Amino acid sequence: MDYGHRVEELKEKVAQACLKAGREPQEVTIIAATKYAEAESIQEIIDCGIINLGENRAQDLVEKASLVKKDAVWHFIGHLQSRKAKIVVPLVEYIHSIDKISTLEKVNLEAGKNNKVQKVLIEVNVSGEESKYGAEPGQLEELFGEAIKLSHVEVRGFMAMAPLSRDIDYIRDIFRELRVLRDNYSRKFSQLALTELSMGMSNDYTIAIEEGATMIRVGSVLFK
Repeated sequence: MDYGHRVEELKEKVAQACLKAGREPQEVTIIAATKYAEAESIQEIIDCGIINLGENRAQDLVEKASLVKKDAVWHFIGHLQSRKAKIVVPLVEYIHSIDKISTLEKVNLEAGKNNKVQKVLIEVNVSGEESKYGAEPGQLEELFGEAIKLSHVEVRGFMAMAPLSRDIDYIRDIFRELRVLRDNYSRKFSQLALTELSMGMSNDYTIAIEEGATMIRVGSVLFK
């Protein structure tokens, strides 16, 4: 499989989306979503220059991280169960999926044990779909109020998943709403560097970039 061609094609589309939005391509981190990928394929993607990798399952993260080069930068992008924090925290640069105070506190505890400050993103259920994880927008004030008390976690921004819809305008609205939330909370909690917006997957990452994404999580455009 020609992973080099896929990576270059993806980077070109990212660059085009950035140009359309008046942004620079280096403002967007491409995260290869590895949920359905084997270690050999992941290694080839790394060799093609994409070193940021996102895994959904804690046990798969442990296995895959042990099989690929150590210079890979791992992100946990799936729903995090509090009891799995102890195996995720030592391995990842970012956790994208914090949506409860209890999970945040558990991550803080495990990060302290590992002598690190864990970078996290708050997952927001912007669309209000019952099938999706994520904090409700109305819960964010309390969540942030607790987050700033914790010494071993650093909230760096927000994450969201767009609804499964063919309505591009609706998807764009969801991404835009997340950006507005980020900007509002940057003002409310100015002591935090809320620079990151993790949004956009293989079918909608160009829209996400146009609306301000700093991280995109793409799997099928690379691995299928």
